[in-house]
Amino acid sequence: MALTVYSTTWCGPCKRLKAQLTREGISFDDVDIERDPSAAEFVMSVNNGNQVVPTVVIETPKGRVVRTNPSALEVKALLGA
Repeated sequence: MALTVYSTTWCGPCKRLKAQLTREGISFDDVDIERDPSAAEFVMSVNNGNQVVPTVVIETPKGRVVRTNPSALEVKALLGA
């Protein structure tokens, strides 16, 4: 499974989630939506037009799971599902 975290450099909840995932040994791709306009567009498309971060995408064999501002525990549970 692939995990992508859409974030910004200044976002406190983003920093916290990424630190927690790292502590749990969960690897992820980090995409800064301020440096990647297509990533910002994606985040807006799944958040009613808003650039809400962290937005997390988990690619599973059953499809894509998108969560906005999830806890590390929720991400871990989704990865284990």
